[in-house]
Amino acid sequence: MPAPLLALCQYVETKLKPSNETIRIHMPEEMFGSDHDTWLLSEDILQFASMVEIGSTVIAVYMRYLFDYLKMANMVNLVGLVDPGQVSSQSGTLSHRSKHLSERLKNADGDQFYLVPYNPRGHWVLIIVRPAKEIVYYMDSLPNRSVDEDMRNIVNTSIKMYNSHTCKQSSRKSPIWKNLQGTPRQPTNVECGYYVMCFMRDIIHDLGLAFEKKFDMKKEPVVYTKEHIGEVRLEWAELVKKQLQNNK
Repeated sequence: MPAPLLALCQYVETKLKPSNETIRIHMPEEMFGSDHDTWLLSEDILQFASMVEIGSTVIAVYMRYLFDYLKMANMVNLVGLVDPGQVSSQSGTLSHRSKHLSERLKNADGDQFYLVPYNPRGHWVLIIVRPAKEIVYYMDSLPNRSVDEDMRNIVNTSIKMYNSHTCKQSSRKSPIWKNLQGTPRQPTNVECGYYVMCFMRDIIHDLGLAFEKKFDMKKEPVVYTKEHIGEVRLEWAELVKKQLQNNK
């Protein structure tokens, strides 16, 4: 376990649990479309540290780290982020979720794409949406799974709303969906959330943003080692530590 994450676990046991406190993580408007705070619970931290299944808050916190990286690299106009807690299966009606996604897409700039972690029911996948090109990429760390129909409807509806907002005349009946067959495969049934974080990290850290080639089935599949996932866990813990210091 990375040292900052171990220190965070100790902070949970000595400070958060005894006083029943939470950790405030600030999400700036430019990140998810609205300026707001999210609250990290003790159980969120302990679940993440234990490498068990994680929820949308844990993933959103890592996306805050990625957003800071995008700002530093001057890439915010190239890669957009969507709050997983607003679009996944337990986030409200299909209409509400489609509207939220369409609001994020409506200001898409040229070739800009959006990273959309999505949980259709007990499993995390990553959707990459290029609204201007009407192309959607699907990354699933479990093999031979079909695309969730609610998810497909939400994304397709959002792209139609984007076309309407931009007055674009589409020649397609529906967006093109591409399953990236070279997506790394998780070894057991609990790593999906960690893999989605690794997917986003790999995509953003590639200066050419050539994720379609990177995860093409014709290439040797990327293998995520414990060290690779450890880097994500380290970055997550460092972001939380930084937010704690800012909250003082």
